[in-house]
Amino acid sequence: MQPSTLSVNKSAIAASFSRAANSYDIVAAFQRLCGEKLLARVSNYEGLKVLDAGCGTGFFSRRFRHAGAQVIALDLAAGMLEKSRGNDSADEYVLADIEHIPLPDGSVDLCFSNLAIQWCSSLHAALAEMHRVVKPGGKVVFSSLAQGSLAELAQAWQQVDGKTHTNQFLAFEAIKLACAPFSHDLQLTQETEFYPDVMTLMKSLKGIGATHLHQGRDSGLTSRGRFERLASVYPQQEAGFPLSYQLVTGVLYRE
Repeated sequence: MQPSTLSVNKSAIAASFSRAANSYDIVAAFQRLCGEKLLARVSNYEGLKVLDAGCGTGFFSRRFRHAGAQVIALDLAAGMLEKSRGNDSADEYVLADIEHIPLPDGSVDLCFSNLAIQWCSSLHAALAEMHRVVKPGGKVVFSSLAQGSLAELAQAWQQVDGKTHTNQFLAFEAIKLACAPFSHDLQLTQETEFYPDVMTLMKSLKGIGATHLHQGRDSGLTSRGRFERLASVYPQQEAGFPLSYQLVTGVLYRE
């Protein structure tokens, strides 16, 4: 297996996020935080043609559109794309895979992708496609998760049954390697969310559709007793129950 590839079931991932379309915005505080970090790396997008690759419910598509951009909203999950359409988020809607974007070369000024490419089979293919559809002088801004994300949850599950029940994300070195063919800038930060209890934490993950594991849908919480054991060993801090993410934000420059 290549360093920047993962074995994923795209149809199962699409179904998982489609099921979460109606609950997503209620619990997607971390996703909005990450998107704001990406927006900070784009100085002005008025009048630009923007591809929102992995648009979800269209939250950031609407931000771009309200600022005067022409927006193409793309997502793998039909349920998410329909939610985005219902929210009148974009000028055009495309049901497609980021690894196979059905747009011509150099057709957009900016490609924006917030927490979507970690679900791709090949990170290099996803980056190459986003880079391809951007015009010379434009750029791709993206965020993803790196190895070490959800560490508290994985460690708690290990104590319950010896399994992590979390996705395995690419190491930051592998992400850097996938970006190497392009002029780029990468940043890695740790972001930690706190929850009042483990039930709220788990419902938050379910609400954004992230309960689908790369190796298959999780069946970890099969009984009240197992959940109670998980809650009893989950680390707690003064601010609450932590869930940490290794957040990668990047820019690819189209020269």
